[in-house]
Parts: sequence; C-alpha cells; structure tokens
Amino acid sequence: MKKVKAAIIGSGNIGTDLMYKLQGSDCLELTAMIGIDAESEGLRRAKSAGYRVFTNGIEDFVERPELADIIFDATSAKAHIRHAEILKDMGKTVIDLTPAAVGPFVCPPVNSGEHLESRNINMITCGGQATIPIIHAINEAADVTYGEIVATISSLSAGPGTRANIDEFTITTRRGIEEVGGADKGKAIIILNPAAPPILMRATVYCEVKHDDKEQIRESIMNMEKRVQGYVPGFRLKQEPLFDGNRVTVFVEVEGAGDYFPKYAGNLDIMTAAAKQAGEMAAKHLLGEKKVNKAVTMHETK
Repeated sequence: MKKVKAAIIGSGNIGTDLMYKLQGSDCLELTAMIGIDAESEGLRRAKSAGYRVFTNGIEDFVERPELADIIFDATSAKAHIRHAEILKDMGKTVIDLTPAAVGPFVCPPVNSGEHLESRNINMITCGGQATIPIIHAINEAADVTYGEIVATISSLSAGPGTRANIDEFTITTRRGIEEVGGADKGKAIIILNPAAPPILMRATVYCEVKHDDKEQIRESIMNMEKRVQGYVPGFRLKQEPLFDGNRVTVFVEVEGAGDYFPKYAGNLDIMTAAAKQAGEMAAKHLLGEKKVNKAVTMHETK
C-alpha cells in the first residue's frame, strides 16, 4: 500500500513512543523527528533509527516541507497554538496530541471518520481517550445527563508537558466528555500517584443516566471495551459495571504495550496508540483525495 509521509514535532516521551508505533504503520511513512534539544533521548533514538533529525524546532521543518504531509505535534498546548498557524499556512494535516483543542476532537472508536476534511484534529487527552469511549457507550444505551471521570496515573509517567498542561487537561477532557462522549454535562479530574512501584493507569467513570436498562448498558460497555482493545490491547475493565438507580460506575485500567514507555505508563500509551489510529485515517483520506485528483486530471487531458 502507498504511504503518506509523516513527521513528529516533539522528541520527549510521547514523541519517542509514537515513533516506535508509527514504524508498524501500513500507510504512514515516518521521515523525521523535530525537536529543540540536540541531546534528547528521543532525537538520539530517531537518528539511530535512520530518520531525519532537526534541532531548531518547527523552523527547521518550514525549510523542508516536502518531508511530510502529516505532522504529529507532541509538544505542549502553548507550543501547539503557534505550530498550528504555521502548519495551516503550509497546508499540512496535523494530529495534535496536546490539549490545545485547536481542531475538532477525535476519539478513534467513537468518531474517527467524522473529521477527515479537517487539517487539524485534536486527540483530547490521555484521560479522555481512556474514558470517553465508555461514556459514549453508556450514552448510546441510556442517555447520559452527567459524566465524571477521575484519571489516576503514576507520577513517573507524568513528564514536564503533562504537568504543565494540568489546567488544559481538565478543561479539554470535560469538553470531550460532552462533545464526543455525549454527556449533557461533564467533569474531569486527574491525580498523580507517587506510589512505588508505579501503578498502572486507572480511571473511574461515573455517569447519571435517563434510562437504566442495565443489560443494554452492560452490553454497550462490553462492546466498546473490545473496540478499544483493537488498538490498545492493555485496555480493560477492572470489574463488571456497577449500577445504583440511575447511576453507572465503571472502573478502567490501561496497561501500556511497552514500545518505549514502561508498561505502567498506559496513560501515555493510549494517547500515542489513538494518535496512530487517527493519523492512519487521515493518511487513507489523503491517499483517496490524491487518487481522485489524479483521475480527474487524466480525464481532463484526454
């Protein structure tokens, strides 16, 4: 299958793990990693893997736009605001892994095919990717009036970018709960747990619903669990959903694949796995556009 060229901005933990995930893509060809610290582990690994490495940030990519049509931004919300404008002017498709929320929200098992025309899509947050599918599943079966999530992650898996974006995390995740999950009103909380040894990512999903058909809700949740496991095998329910009147509580755990992160960093792993899914959808859409445009051009020249 023909591939679309891609590059990663950000050579930290998320960008590095994403690099390893993209190596297995059948429609994305990673060409470069763009960072600002020449001594970073991510850039060192990218160079060893044979990718082009840039150390002057996005300015380097501006000089070599032919290197990629799809850009994954794994920096910070503040940095992405600037990157988004530059990449928009360049006509690039952007997969935003920060909580900047410039473009429409995408959660692969819920709405991956809805924003293919957008040149900038946002992957919400790690907590959002782990919990919004469950809220959406409950909403499909029971109409969620209120959805609340509490995401608990190991302190060791929360790098500088995550810590700098705590406010953006809560705001963007809440919006995702409402706009993608379907809850009338949402709330999000994140907890950094310093336990040693480090804990796996865990999240509690609490919903209030209009219709309390327990069997239909349970079936919808179980089906969604399988869909998420299609690209995040370590995603699982900790136990059967709990029901109390019109309230539904679901406990989720996410174990990482161990591509680069330790397996306890499921919060980061689910984010890069979701970004890969979204990037592949965007790539297939771009390939389809090129095929159509080529056919039109050939027809016009006859």
